[in-house]
Formats: sequence, structure tokens, C-alpha cells
Amino acid sequence: MTDTTQPFIEPSEDVLSFRQVTKILVGLLLALFTAFLSSTIVANALPQIISDLQGSQSQYAWVITTALLANAASTPIWGKLSDLFNKKLLVQLAITLFTLGSVAAGFAPSVEWLLAARVLQGLGMGGLLALSQAVIATITPPSERGRYSGIIGAIVAVAQTGGPLAGGFIVDSPLGWRWTFFVCVPFAIISLILLQLTLRVPTIRTGPVHIDWLGAVLLTSGVSVLLIWVSFAGPSGWFDWISWPSAAMGLGGLALLVITVLVERHVADPIVPLHILRQRTPALAVLASLPVGVAMFSTSTFLGEYFQISRGESPTMSGLLQLPMVFGTMIASAGTGVMITRNGRWKQWLVLGALLLSGSLYSLSFTDHQTALALTCARIAVFGLGCGMLMQNLVLAVQNTVSVREVGSASSAVVFFRTFAGASGVAVLGTVLANRVAELTATGFAALGVETPATSGESASGLSLDMTALPAPVRDVVTSAYGDGTGRIFLISSVLSLLTLVCVLLIPQQRLRTTLDLAEGPTDPDNAAPISARRD
Repeated sequence: MTDTTQPFIEPSEDVLSFRQVTKILVGLLLALFTAFLSSTIVANALPQIISDLQGSQSQYAWVITTALLANAASTPIWGKLSDLFNKKLLVQLAITLFTLGSVAAGFAPSVEWLLAARVLQGLGMGGLLALSQAVIATITPPSERGRYSGIIGAIVAVAQTGGPLAGGFIVDSPLGWRWTFFVCVPFAIISLILLQLTLRVPTIRTGPVHIDWLGAVLLTSGVSVLLIWVSFAGPSGWFDWISWPSAAMGLGGLALLVITVLVERHVADPIVPLHILRQRTPALAVLASLPVGVAMFSTSTFLGEYFQISRGESPTMSGLLQLPMVFGTMIASAGTGVMITRNGRWKQWLVLGALLLSGSLYSLSFTDHQTALALTCARIAVFGLGCGMLMQNLVLAVQNTVSVREVGSASSAVVFFRTFAGASGVAVLGTVLANRVAELTATGFAALGVETPATSGESASGLSLDMTALPAPVRDVVTSAYGDGTGRIFLISSVLSLLTLVCVLLIPQQRLRTTLDLAEGPTDPDNAAPISARRD
């Protein structure tokens, strides 16, 4: 049996300067920006994409969900690999996968093809997100990490919330929606070149390499089955909640996750670091990140649909209306990063961010098809501030409690659960929206005396999103239904966000360490495996 005792590395005093770290991160940040841009740039293009490819409301949500699912499922795998192998090579592989997926998505002739391409994009995005956190944690101590986390958070915020604006411009231009995928390719290639020239990070190995492929397959399978179950069950789905298919998928998905936990407890290098998650701060940070993921991804996904379908705005205007969220997230992320580096206090920002998140989501729950656009913009600006204070700082809190040799796995654990929650949230809330729209349109059509798929028992999720093809009275009913149904999404998110508030209140305030690694050694240093550390 291979000894898995973790050896102790003396804290390195060879801390890089801000200029040196920034030089290393240029290409990485560009790649990260490109990946996150691709995840949301399609948000305002989706109504046009689904209309052109003759898709439906359920497929609308799955264009986002497939990428997020692949992202979430692959993140812990990338994180574990970053603790074992050459980080530079892994980053380049992630960018290559992402680029291939972007090209394939741009040439998609059908929704099914597009979903497959989005899976490939998601695999690349998962790698870039996990590896960027691992790289920055490998070359900077937690006390200095706030400023870099703030920069990453600001770039992610601009890409994630500014993507809809860029997508709107592209869709309204002669280029068309396919260029929402093609536009990411040149940036990815440039980042690949820059990383080849600048990225130098240490690889720390602690003996023989073990990759938990069984755990990875079980985890991915369990997550996938549960997501498919919640997406296609219900009154407007393929089967009822109380039915044999529903029970088989729900219990089957849970069984796979239980088996995953059992396997992870007995492997040398688990894909999910259970011993880390048993610690108070990482466990609470993971729980706190779940509602953040739901709110962050679902808001950016469904706001574009609300503005375009319910309010009749163009894709470009839809993106402009989301700018307050962009600025709020960017200012909060960068600003709190600077403040944390200056005074070392980080918990206060988590608490304030959780309060802003919950309050803004509750206020957005009153959104309907007649809500003043200025009021909606103000609400999403506050929402952006809350997200900006939470995203990177939750990861920072976890990184401060783990060894540098496990920082990839620990960081990716937070990112995994946040992204998994986001994927689940988009899928589930997309189903909630479809069901709510079905109820409202059925009522409206009944008042008009119109026989439609929604009133004749067919799935409401199969309604076309091409509003121009509908007669004026029917179109008014549908657009009002989408506007009035959107508030329910935010109401559910606001209730979930209370979990974030409780968790951040319980996270203990710990001083950020000034060394790259922990100061505590192993319980049995004589059995420690030799360490090999070098610059890649």
C-alpha cells in the first residue's frame, strides 16, 4: 500500500512581487476572461438561437445547463490533476478543449449539435477556473492573495455579466449569433501563446501519482442523472414527479452519489477532498457558495429572456440593461480584494455580501411584465455588489486553511459545488419558469377562447420562443406570462440565499497567513514521501 502521509514543506520566503505575479497571470486571466465570456455571451443570443434552430423553452435552459454541468463535473478532476501534474500543460489543454468546443458550437446545425459542443466548452471552462485558482494560490500567500483574487473576481464579473451585452451587439450586427461562439476563438489562441511565454509555477509531488477515475465517473454520473431528473419531471415534463421513471432517476442519482462518497473515503487521492470538507471553514464555505451559484447563473441566464420576450427589448438593449449588475460585481470584487489585502479582514465582506444578495433577490421577486426598468436595474446593481463580495472571498477563506499541495483540490471543491448549484439552478428554475408560464398562458388563452398546445395538454416547454410568429392577442398573453413568471425564479433564489447568510455568519474569522504554506507539520514526518518541486 502506498503511503499517503502528507509531507511538510517549510514556508517559502521567496514570495514573488506584485509585478512578477501580474506578468505570470496575464495570459491566464485572458483565458479565464474568454471562458467566462463564452458562458454568458449566448444569454441574449439564446432567443434567436433557439428560434433559428427550432428549439423549445426546455432546450433554452439546457444550452446553459450542459456547459455548466460539464464545467462542474470536471472541476474537481482538474483540481486534483493540478496537484499532481504540470499546471502549465493542463492550462494549455483546457484552452484547447474550450477552443474546439467554441468552433463546433459556431457551426451547430441543430440544438443537439450545439448541446454537444457546449459540453466540450464546459470541460475547458472547468479546467481554466480550477487551474487559475490553483496557480495563484501556489505563487502567493493568503495575506497577499486578496488583491489578485479581486482582480480575478473583477475579470470574471465583467466576462460573466458583460457577456450578455457583447452577445446582444453581435446578434444585432450583420455577423449573427454564430459569432457569439467564434469571437472567443482569437482570444483563446492569444492566451495560449502568452501562457507559453510567461507561465512558470511550481509542481509539488508527494510520491506516486493516483488518479481517482472511478470517483470521477461516479460523481459525474450521479450529478448528471439528478439534473436530467429535475429538468424533465413535472406537469410539463416527460413524466410526473410521482411516477416510476421519476423514482428510478431520483433514487438512482442519489445512490450514485452515496457510492461516490464511500469510494472517496478509501482511495489514496480522492477526487473530492473529504478530509478538507470535514473542516469547519471549507464546509461552511461550500454550503454558502451553493445559493450564490444558483443566483449568479440563473439571473444572468433568465434576465436576457425577460428583457427580450416580456419587455420587447432588442438583444443589444437587453445587454445594456444588465450593465448595472456588471459594474456592481466588478466594483465589489476588486474593491474588497484591495481592502482585504490592506487590513486582513475578510469576514465582514462575506456577511455584507450575503445581506445584499438576499435583499436584492427578494426585491427582484416582485418583478412582472410592467415593472419599471429603472427599478429593475437598481435591484440588479445591488445583486451584483453582493455577488462580487462573495465569489472570490469564499475561495480565499478556504485557501487560507489548507496546505499549498492541496490548494487545487480545495479551491476546485468550492468552485465545483458553486457551479454544480448553478447548473442545477438553471435547469430547475428553467422548469419552474416553463411550468409557471404554462399556467399563466393557459389562463390567458382560456379567456381568449384560444385552443393552444398549452391548453390542450402538450408540454408548455415546447412553446416556440419566436414571438413574431404569433398573432397579436396570443403574443400579448405569452409575453405577459414570461414577465409575471420571472418573479417566481427570484423568490426561490432569495429563500435559498438565506443559507449563505447563515453559513458566512458561522465561518470563523481567521487571520490570513503570510507564508505560502501552513506552518504545521505532519503527525509522522518520518514516513513522509519525498517532495519534488520545480518550476514548470
